[in-house]
Amino acid sequence: MNHQEPPSRVLTSEMGPLTGDVTIRPSEAEEEERNQEHIKTDHLLPDLKRRTISGGVVTGSAQAAKFGLNLVSTVILARLLIPRDFGLVAMVTAVTGFLAMFRHAGLATPTVQREHLTHAQVSNLFWINLGVSASCALILAALSPIIAWFYHDSRVTAIMLVLSTTFLIGGFRVQHLALLKRQMRFKAIAIIEVGSMATGVLVGVIMALLRYRYWSLVGSNLATEIAGFLLTGLVSRWRPRLPSRDSGIGPLLAFGVHQTASSFIFSLARGCDNLLIGRFYGPAAVGLYSRGAALVIQPMQQFLLPIEAVFVPTLSRLQSQPHRYRSTFLQLYEAFAMSAFFLSSLTLALATPMTLVLLGHKWAPVSAIFAGFTFTAIQLPLTSAANWLLTSQGRGRDILRVASINAFVTVASFIIGLPFGPLGVAIAFSGIGLLVRLPILYYVAGGHGPVTTCDLWTRCLRHLPLWVFMFVATWLMRGMVAESQPLIQLLVCAPIGVLAGIGFICTFGPQRQIAVHLLETVRELRRTDG
Repeated sequence: MNHQEPPSRVLTSEMGPLTGDVTIRPSEAEEEERNQEHIKTDHLLPDLKRRTISGGVVTGSAQAAKFGLNLVSTVILARLLIPRDFGLVAMVTAVTGFLAMFRHAGLATPTVQREHLTHAQVSNLFWINLGVSASCALILAALSPIIAWFYHDSRVTAIMLVLSTTFLIGGFRVQHLALLKRQMRFKAIAIIEVGSMATGVLVGVIMALLRYRYWSLVGSNLATEIAGFLLTGLVSRWRPRLPSRDSGIGPLLAFGVHQTASSFIFSLARGCDNLLIGRFYGPAAVGLYSRGAALVIQPMQQFLLPIEAVFVPTLSRLQSQPHRYRSTFLQLYEAFAMSAFFLSSLTLALATPMTLVLLGHKWAPVSAIFAGFTFTAIQLPLTSAANWLLTSQGRGRDILRVASINAFVTVASFIIGLPFGPLGVAIAFSGIGLLVRLPILYYVAGGHGPVTTCDLWTRCLRHLPLWVFMFVATWLMRGMVAESQPLIQLLVCAPIGVLAGIGFICTFGPQRQIAVHLLETVRELRRTDG
């Protein structure tokens, strides 16, 4: 008796209009289910506080490692290269920075922020990211001769051609990293970020020792991207499906367009400083200016980006709980504000010895520029925190509105400071950032949602006396040892400033309350781990 083989069993997708009536075979269904596991977030809510705290510890540790790597790279390369080498690469990155946000196309944030998401949607976003990144790489390659003509330096062409490839490489991993953030897999993100940065630093130092000059900086950037691509592929098991229609990505694309437009507008404005200085003062001046900015901005970014990776997913999961959302944000925001004032006072008072110790005496002119940027150490973390409100609440139009206004203000600050050279640009950028850009952002960010503009200002300005007290104490002590070697000045004055700040925090209620809360958080984490 012949037995007819039963027809192959097919499973109909339950994703409704997202995939239509497409049938999925068992192996495909299993793959679809595995990929959907990388998107689900329901399991995070019952244990959200512990995940946030442990994620903060992990990202804090990763930030410390990245800060150390950046410091080592800065100290070594400053002694192996000359200002013109840094300036030449900085002139190129000023241009590539205009298109840097198109690598993400604003589509990583909705992947992290949205409460409900499907595998088909994320896959479509992946292919869009890849297409946009490839287009940016081609645009930069085509523009390289024009930019070289603008700077009157033929070396710019080859540098731009090499750096344009980093856009294509980076486009492959945007959605993978976004899904890791969505699922609050902070250890995996830390491994990727620290590992890729360590690879880039190692390659850059080796090339500098081999006398590749400015190419060592280019090689460091390229090696970082390649290592990040490989590590992301190893850590993330999510795999995109082929593009599909009717996946419901319209709202996600709308948010991405608003965020990309805002990032592009502000990045276009922010990169004008290196462009203008390079055009009117040359690559050596850009090298000095970029090193002064890097001493402040790069450590701050390395500190803020991992925290953003932890905090934006946390706030996004709390959108339906406004009271919990507000208390969670304000606790971190006030700790941010106090830390920003604490660090800014020290860096301003000790700008000269810090520059000489880190970069060497041939970089002495950088110290004044570094001091001019120290007020950015206050503005940058406060601005980032306020932007997290807009991002976690999905307020794409407000993000675009703020970026457009602040871009105009930023360019105006560069033009105001340009006649006074790189130092004038640094001071104008920092001062106008605190006095104009930050108030605009606070007004918009606090206009809707659980956190108000009044909350932002009161929790910020209450820490201004801490800054004044620490700066005065540190500055007076430095005056007493001004004739000593820079390293001796740092070893003597920095502890005095820190102790003065700790004494102030222990004496006054608002600061003491923040310190106590931080200690309680650490203790809770230890109990949880135990």
